[in-house]
Formats: sequence, structure tokens, C-alpha cells
Amino acid sequence: MADSSRQAAIVGIGQTEFSKNSGRSEQQLAVEAILAACQDAGVDPHDIDGMTTFSLDNSDEIDVMRSLGCRDINYTTRLPQGGAASVTTLVHAKNAVESGMCDTFVIWRAMNERSQYRFGQPAMSISPDAHSSTFLEWCFPFGAQTPAAWEALSCGPYLDKFGVTSEDLGRIAVLMRKHAATNPASWFYEKPITLDDHQNSRWIVEPWLRLLDCCQESDGGVALVITRMDRAKDLKQKPARILGAEYSMMFNHEIISDFYQGDLIHYDTAERVTEKLRVSCDVAPKDTNVAMIYDNFTPQILRQLEGFGYCGIGEAKDYVNDGHMELDGKSPLSPNGGLMGEGYIHGMNNITEGVRQIRGTAANQVKDVETVFLASGVAGAIIGQ
Repeated sequence: MADSSRQAAIVGIGQTEFSKNSGRSEQQLAVEAILAACQDAGVDPHDIDGMTTFSLDNSDEIDVMRSLGCRDINYTTRLPQGGAASVTTLVHAKNAVESGMCDTFVIWRAMNERSQYRFGQPAMSISPDAHSSTFLEWCFPFGAQTPAAWEALSCGPYLDKFGVTSEDLGRIAVLMRKHAATNPASWFYEKPITLDDHQNSRWIVEPWLRLLDCCQESDGGVALVITRMDRAKDLKQKPARILGAEYSMMFNHEIISDFYQGDLIHYDTAERVTEKLRVSCDVAPKDTNVAMIYDNFTPQILRQLEGFGYCGIGEAKDYVNDGHMELDGKSPLSPNGGLMGEGYIHGMNNITEGVRQIRGTAANQVKDVETVFLASGVAGAIIGQ
């Protein structure tokens, strides 16, 4: 970017505790997280003039504005595709503030996923006005009624082709819980697991996904504040510059049920996002210091590692097994414990951890962090000092 003073930056992060029963409404969780992010940044919530969240979020923009005292919103939108929306929100925020449309942009996601409803259970309804894609109509009538079932169908051909075993997947789960065990904010703080624990956990979808291959169902809220660098210099925190943020929605891509595609080996959207990042900021995901990769299920780590260019096709299990994703490895993976270990707020808590790594304030701080890669399959962002 020619004018670095107009570059977007994350200047505030906020989150509630992650629990299994928050005891309060999702709107309250959303507002608590936003207020915490504003306080962290040192901005007045009255000055928020742009916002985005997920299409699945149950908190209404007008109600959130009323609770915060926002005067006038110049830009608001909601993003589809479930957890894939997490990093996609940064694409919208970056464009909104760098264009001058907004000065103080807020992203939030709040959910009582455990106490109010269960994403892991077949509770969705099929109706003509159902959320965006028609994927439910192609899944539910044929018995594929949970995210774990959809994941197993889409990842099964890859796992079979490259001989990925349940033990290979288990090593990812063990690593995430290892990081969570030393992060006081995580639900599984001081609760690491062994590979035997993973292998003894019950099958969710045999023969691919065990219980400990799945992310959590959590209650909680997370929020971010984004502005331009020319304003960030006067705020409280060290800014995390958004060096690049890219998104790809390719032909016939579904939210999670991509098992109807012809090629289930390559992660086409991730490959396309990587190409875009190379052009927009001249940084490849594999060249960053920390990898915050969306971990709804363990196979997603493998497929995204390859799609985002960390290793070649079929090499991801060895990349993990060789220790490259340990805290002292080549590509430390989610030092907060990720969605499996810390909490599942649809990927948003992985972004706040990325910001802490840039600031140097994380519980499991990686040494000499200059750049962090944030990934949610169809979207990727690189943040830096």
C-alpha cells in the first residue's frame, strides 16, 4: 500500500469467559465483548461507525447499537458460511476503513452454543428461506445430519488416499490440548490429553472422527476493533496491521458439505486465497511466525496446511508429526489451544490470539513474532507489527 497511514489495523480485542453455561443472553455476551474490545483499544463505543457479524449470529445490529450508544453506522453486513466467516470479517473491515467509509469498525460473534442449542446435534430445520445455501436439502434426507458427518464425508477420500490414521489425527488433538493446558483462558486449562486418551474416546463418525477430533461447543463472545494506522498511533495498544486479507467463494462451494465436489483432495479455496495473499501483501502463509488455523475437526488442519502451502499434497500428517507445529517449531499452531482446546466461538478467538502474539502478550508467547497467519478455509489474513 502506497500510504501506510491508511492501512487497517486491529487495535482492540475483547472476549468473555468461555463456558458451557454463560447464564446470560447472547446479546449481553456480544455487548460485553465489544465493550471490552473498546476499552482495550481506548476508543469510545459511541464512535463505532461500522460493524459486521455472522449471518448465524442472533444479536440484532439495532439492539447492539442501542446497548452501546452508537450514534450512526455507515456500514453493516452479515457473512454466511458459518465459521468460515471468522477471517472473512477482516476482509470487510479492512476494505471499510481503508476506503474511508468507516473510522471505527467492530466485529463480533456471540453464542450460547452449549447451553441454548447444540451445533453438534441434528437440530437444523429445512425450509425455503433457510440460511443461504441449499446444502441442508442435500444432506438431511440422506442421513448426513451433523457437522461431523459432513466433515467425515468431505475428508474421507483425502484421509484414505494418503493413509492418514486415527493416530495421525490424534496427534493434532493432543497438540491443541497441550497448548490449551497452559492457557488460563482456555476451557481445558490444565487438562492435557494423551494419544491413548484420544484413541479411547468414542467414535462420532467411524472410522474417521472420534470425540477428541471435534471442536468444543461453547458459550461466549469475542469482538475486535479495527481502524486505520493514522488513528491507531493515538490509541492504547500496539496495533496489529492487517497486511493482507483475502477471500474466495468458488463455484459449487458449500458451507461444509463439499463432498459433492469432484476433487476432494485439493483445498481449492485455500489455494486461491494463498495466491491472492502473495499478490496483495507479498507474504505467503508458510512464511509467517504463527499459524492460527480453523480447527473445527482435526482433518481440517491437514487439508488447510496443504491448501495454504505449508507443505505438499499428502505431506501434512508428516509435517505435524515432525514437530513443525510445536511452540518452538517452524509453524507454531494455535498457541491458545484453538477451537478444540480454548473455546469454540466460531473461530473468532483464534483471531484475538493472533493479535496477542503480535503484541507479545499471549499466555503461550512464541518468540520473535512479526507476522501471524489467520485462516478459516475460504479466507486468510496476515497480520503483523
